[in-house]
Amino acid sequence: MKKLAVLIFLCVAVAANAQQKIIPLYTGAAPGSENWNWSEEESDKNIHNIKVAYNVTKPTLTVFTPDASVANGTAVIICPGGGFRILAINHEGADVAKWLASKGVTCFVLRYRLVRSVTDDPVKELDGEMARPGFRESLKSIIPMAIADGRAAITYVRSHATDYNLKTDHIGIMGFSAGGVVAGATAFNYTPANRPDFVAPVYGAVPPEFQGPVNNDAPPVFLTAATDDNLGVASSSIELYNKWLESKHSAELHLYAKGGHGFGMRKQNLPTDNWIDRFGEWLGMQGFIKTTVSVSSQQVENMQKTLTDWPNLERYADANKNLQNSNDKRVVFMGNSITDAWIMVDSAFFASHNYIDRGISGQTTPQMLVRFRPDVLDLKPVAVVILAGINDIAGNTGPMTLEQTFGNIVSMAELARANNIRVVISSVLPAHDFPWHPGLQPAEKVVALNAMLKGYADKNGIVYLDYFSAMVDDRKGLPKSLSEDGVHPNISGYKIMEPLAEIAIANALKRK
Repeated sequence: MKKLAVLIFLCVAVAANAQQKIIPLYTGAAPGSENWNWSEEESDKNIHNIKVAYNVTKPTLTVFTPDASVANGTAVIICPGGGFRILAINHEGADVAKWLASKGVTCFVLRYRLVRSVTDDPVKELDGEMARPGFRESLKSIIPMAIADGRAAITYVRSHATDYNLKTDHIGIMGFSAGGVVAGATAFNYTPANRPDFVAPVYGAVPPEFQGPVNNDAPPVFLTAATDDNLGVASSSIELYNKWLESKHSAELHLYAKGGHGFGMRKQNLPTDNWIDRFGEWLGMQGFIKTTVSVSSQQVENMQKTLTDWPNLERYADANKNLQNSNDKRVVFMGNSITDAWIMVDSAFFASHNYIDRGISGQTTPQMLVRFRPDVLDLKPVAVVILAGINDIAGNTGPMTLEQTFGNIVSMAELARANNIRVVISSVLPAHDFPWHPGLQPAEKVVALNAMLKGYADKNGIVYLDYFSAMVDDRKGLPKSLSEDGVHPNISGYKIMEPLAEIAIANALKRK
């Protein structure tokens, strides 16, 4: 199954390497906290439903390396936020790293030292502490340690640049909230070894006591926050921007009207959802990422093939000719990689019924609509099972709205019905993230598209096949027990789908 998953990835897109190395930041105990003897923990059971790390005593760097075909020698140290008591390690850490790695950037997610939590719900503990008048005072001793960890991270990455094929003058740091304090403070009072080449505090306010004069070789800064931030960091971002502007150094500031505090890579259907794109554009303007990507001869060949046969009509052309002369009743499964892989994972399911697999990995609904006649209508099946839409949400062939995806699936259904073919419309399977295009937050889009499909099916007397409800986990994604990569089912996943498909087909054949 792992080999199959890898093949699927390669067919879909170039993805960031999955391997992640964890590096201790210090040899031995961290300076200033040598006597700390509690253990670092992780938890995702909290009121905000986010994964957090807490009780960090031994700082580490988790490395996210880009694919060699897009790597550009730039590195970013990412400092998640959390009030110096927790670290929001996904939406302010790993998700950011995956996005940047897809642009060729080598990322190092920093777990810096934190105030000790004494309960197993550090988020609740943080919320309670923030409501107390002495909260800021309680952080006085930890902030210098966290900043020291940020400086040490820059030093480590620069001194090991050759190990990761990095340019020593392309090493930057970014941070969120408390992590923005860590990142922002490194823009002051640095040495040649720990000077950042660019700095990006995201809704992070650097206290005056951790600032200093703006040096002549001050790094360029990128700042962003929301005006309605309940912690009031927007004004601090403006002050830091003005400080860079007055000293005639490069700075860029993005303030959004809405977004609140802690938006990170979370999708809120607000302009703040696109802050990472603005950051990527800024990195390009500063010369830290490439605006063009070199491609291999194999990639050129694949692109040429796509241009000459965009819907991949060639894939099943011979197989279709062999079937057209047969009068056997058959059911066609029309889909993408989930259908394409199905027959390879459990060929017996198709062989024991008169089921025909017509899935093509990576395809979107416009491609499937173009090939619907040769791959479905011309085969004269008694029924068709349509499973499509997830690659539209992933943007495999460019941006698409849910309405466009819905319309293409409806068009396939109506073509089938006009040719006296019974129709089964499948729900899109749950997906929390895409390994080949991370950070798109597809879960809610899948839910919305499924609601549209079910509404159409119910209104028009079409069978709706609900895989989603039978397979979804508490993140609105595919659980690890059913999928290797969170998108494509494994054999256990297909074994859930198969009886549901059989029941749906039987129901469709009973309808007039």
